[in-house]
Amino acid sequence: MERATVDPAPGSLVLLWIAGWLFTIGFLHLAFWKAVLAIVLWPYYLGLAFSRLGH
Repeated sequence: MERATVDPAPGSLVLLWIAGWLFTIGFLHLAFWKAVLAIVLWPYYLGLAFSRLGH
C-alpha cells in the first residue's frame, strides 16, 4: 500500500492571491464591480496606480 503525501503549497498560493486581491481593493478604494474585476486583474490595477505615483 502506497502512502499519499499532501503538499500545502497550492493552498498557500491561494491565500497569497486572496491577500493581494484584498490589498488592491483597500489600497485603490475600488468600487464593487472594479473589485470583482480585480479578482483576475489585480496586478494590472496595481501597475496602473503605481505608474501614476511616479508622475
